[in-house]
Amino acid sequence: MTTRTFVYTIGYQGATMQAFLAALTAARVELLVDVRAVASSRRPGFSKTALAANLDGAGIKYLHLRGLGTPADGRAAVRAGRPAEMRRIYAAHLETDVAREQLDELTDLVRAGQRIALLCFEADPEHCHRSIVASELGTRIPIRVENLFAQDAADAGDAE
Repeated sequence: MTTRTFVYTIGYQGATMQAFLAALTAARVELLVDVRAVASSRRPGFSKTALAANLDGAGIKYLHLRGLGTPADGRAAVRAGRPAEMRRIYAAHLETDVAREQLDELTDLVRAGQRIALLCFEADPEHCHRSIVASELGTRIPIRVENLFAQDAADAGDAE
């Protein structure tokens, strides 16, 4: 029987840092892999430097794999409510050298036994490219994907 490694995904839309860290800690995540093309945020604590510091305080490592982020035209498609267009754009992006190299790096980290969570903004993984990254990873190695949710009810409508 093949053992499947858990790979988690998480979005921070509508989440406080406290709820976000609690979700990661509860899943015993060791490494958060940021798959945003641009690791900045209007949400306090979720830009690259602040996020890495917050994670470090919780004993979680941080890695930004910018090459797995959605290109600008894909992000625009999501904001315009065209997720199918984003998926088409992102599928083409995954064929680029930088995306393939960073997917190789991610694959190696999972193979090494790290408990990893993939991060992007959207709370709903079905509207986010991190699900595509997880699916592509699953074609390379046996994994089981679990989507974590850190949404705080009071902030559910926030946009990035």
